[in-house]
Amino acid sequence: MKYVLLTLISAMLLSVSWPTYGVPFFIFFALVPLLMMEHGISRFSAYKRKGWIIFGLSYLCFVIWNIVTTGWLYGSKNPDGSHSLLAVVFPVLVNSLLYSLVFQCYHWYKNAQGTYWGLAFLIAIWMSFEKFHMAWELTWPWLNLGNVFSEYPKLVQWYDTLGATGGSFWILLINVFIFYTLRIWEAGRKRKDLIKNTSLAALLIILPMIISIIKYNSFDEKPIGQVNVLLLQPELDPYNEKYLKDSLTIENDLLNLAEKNSKGKIDYYIAPETAIPGRGSISETAFEKSFLLNNIKGFLSRHPGSVFATGISSHRYYLDGENVPKEAYQINPRVWVESYNSAVQIVPDQKVEVYHKGKLVPGVEIFPYMDILKPLLGDAMLNLGGTVASLGTDKERVAFSNPYNKGKLAPIICYESIYGEFTGDYVKKGANFLAIMTNDSWWGVTEGHKQLLSYARLRAIETRREIARSANSGISAHIDAKGEILEDTFYGDQTTLLAKVNLYDQQTFYTRAGDLLSRVSIFALGFLLFYSLIGWFRRRRAGNKAS
Repeated sequence: MKYVLLTLISAMLLSVSWPTYGVPFFIFFALVPLLMMEHGISRFSAYKRKGWIIFGLSYLCFVIWNIVTTGWLYGSKNPDGSHSLLAVVFPVLVNSLLYSLVFQCYHWYKNAQGTYWGLAFLIAIWMSFEKFHMAWELTWPWLNLGNVFSEYPKLVQWYDTLGATGGSFWILLINVFIFYTLRIWEAGRKRKDLIKNTSLAALLIILPMIISIIKYNSFDEKPIGQVNVLLLQPELDPYNEKYLKDSLTIENDLLNLAEKNSKGKIDYYIAPETAIPGRGSISETAFEKSFLLNNIKGFLSRHPGSVFATGISSHRYYLDGENVPKEAYQINPRVWVESYNSAVQIVPDQKVEVYHKGKLVPGVEIFPYMDILKPLLGDAMLNLGGTVASLGTDKERVAFSNPYNKGKLAPIICYESIYGEFTGDYVKKGANFLAIMTNDSWWGVTEGHKQLLSYARLRAIETRREIARSANSGISAHIDAKGEILEDTFYGDQTTLLAKVNLYDQQTFYTRAGDLLSRVSIFALGFLLFYSLIGWFRRRRAGNKAS
């Protein structure tokens, strides 16, 4: 029961640390009880299957953490309107399994190389896993530890140097050091060492926060300009209304919302993810002939000097024999089609610019590792409310330039806003403000849309770019370059938000270097594994000589 209790304490501390309802300071010792559990079972218990017990208890910890923090996934619905238990069960169980495997690798390495090498290994493998979890097709970095301070931007201004992945390293380092301090105390009961190590742990926590507050209060980067952005929040039910209403009606409602709230000069109208067309999608080879897109150009002709950026569903046809992308699916013996979740910028008398979402939601927008899994699973993903195909993506980020002013918009689509280094690539392309187009309505009134908004605040700090966020049902928001929400809307309102967005052109160290500590950790992981392998060869060689 002692070890179960330690496991449950870690699960509780991880859970109550999380935004947008929690207190993040618990995260600095949230893993300590779990480490104590592992150490106690490994060193002092008489259990026969220690590894399995440690794996089972760590899995229990991570399952509870995942359920509490991401149980809102149950808010999503099946096409018939019912809630899908599998929509939350599958990601919770799989994500918890991955974290448990990371912890199990730590257990194995620690037993082989000793506690202190093992703790270094834990930091290296956890950081490497977080980086991996942002890159593969089952990507789900929602619970990366550095995200925990998203509601407290004043304390993590140094993310402009090391990013949210630097925050993960900081949190892991302090957890490991506090556990190390407890082990030293248990081994020697020396008060002097306890005071010294406790003071050092406190310094490791407080010093980055002090630096952050200083950076926050001294931020004085001069903008190169300012644009007036009208954020549109149409509040369109994504399950029924979007697919039952006529596309032209949906668009007219959106443009009427924009027209009614166009007071003074508007540089940008920004609408949310897949705001048009409704059912179906728009052919990219016929953008210039599209009635819906030309309708927007007609609206802009009544508002000279304005541009319109919106999310759309789009597609492109391929004939048999052409270079057909692997994401395309066949609709008849000679024709293939590739679908996209896209962002477009519309300017009168100019070609429509388009960007295809690069980070797709697993199981919904992408069939992970389709070549391998589709022959095995068949339509199982569809039966779980998922997809049997994958959307097409752009391999590089883009920035849409405004022909009337200095504005260069980063067309970030929904899920992409979780990814720090990925978002930085927009800035490298010249973006001087971030436009997030999102539809958070799938989960209803849950923590999901609140957390996604909160994570965007970290992207503002990392890139030192202001954010104009247009959400279908809310929360639309204007976030400054320090991660503070200046203005926002209520969830569920059909409304607009006028934001005066400052434009910045300097690149932060994090934008240039990306997830530097993650790459260092991957190198360290390789070194530790190589070091362990060399030790194993030496012991084996010595054993052979002795025999």
